[in-house]
Amino acid sequence: MKKNIKKEILALAGPDLLLVEQALEANLTPNLDLVRQVAGHLLFAGGKRLRPLLMIHAARMCGFQTGEEIEFSTIFEYLHAATLLHDDVVDGSDTRRGKPCAHTLWDAPTVVLTGDFLLATALVIAAKTKSPRVIEVIAQITADMSQGEILQMEKKGNPDLSEEEYNEIIECKTAVLIQGACRTGAIVAGVDQNQETALKKYGWHLGMAFQMADDLLDYTATADQLGKNPGADMREGKLTLPLIYSLEKADALEREWILAAMARPQFDQEEFESLKTRLIRLGGIEYTNKRALAHVQSARAALDIFPQSPSKYLLELIADYSILRKV
Repeated sequence: MKKNIKKEILALAGPDLLLVEQALEANLTPNLDLVRQVAGHLLFAGGKRLRPLLMIHAARMCGFQTGEEIEFSTIFEYLHAATLLHDDVVDGSDTRRGKPCAHTLWDAPTVVLTGDFLLATALVIAAKTKSPRVIEVIAQITADMSQGEILQMEKKGNPDLSEEEYNEIIECKTAVLIQGACRTGAIVAGVDQNQETALKKYGWHLGMAFQMADDLLDYTATADQLGKNPGADMREGKLTLPLIYSLEKADALEREWILAAMARPQFDQEEFESLKTRLIRLGGIEYTNKRALAHVQSARAALDIFPQSPSKYLLELIADYSILRKV
């Protein structure tokens, strides 16, 4: 795998990223300046724009390059930003992308309603595709993502959360949006069912790998890299795969220690380092990494039916980057 993979992706995708930024600005046209301020606080706080890039290059790999793919791709960044605004209110998070969360600067109802506005904006742009199937995909994504968040809330703090339940949560919360971006690229390009299915598979596996890597970073990255304190998931009572696997392998005494650490609301760096040591020893970190890598390999394999092209190469790089990234 390439050492400077992030640099290579940015070099290849730089012109598209600039156009996506312009399109995000141009399509953000609320009647109230307050809504623009709240939306812009998160939307222009330095996100990776992964989902728009996936839609753009899925479409181009399928032969669709009219310029419209840029505007259509913003659907997925607006959807993503809306869910982050909502999630931060629900979770009571303090920081996001190294900045204070919107609900710490404005009241929660304003932030939630701004998230709703971004969802509506995504649907307005989806309608511009004039494709009932694209609209159907977007509608299903919003239903699945909201159900994923509810399922996660329902399972919050449950020490017996299974890997199967975890997979269901991350599929709804992350994979369906990434999958939808890739599938929409295929739909607007009008490709056959085999190619659309291949891009659905690529997007689903990439989304699963991406979230597993995210959950690993919550234990392995620094606060500076994350833009928030590590261990946030654990402190919020969210069990992710490194913890689920480790709890399964722990003896009664170790399990008791881990659950007690989870229950303490304060952020204790020494205790957190001790938890990380246990997760490494019990195999939770390694197991999660292996599962993420398997999804990356499946994602790359799904692209085999497409001939080599600059867009296919970029999608392959993004698959590799999903588990090599540090943020």
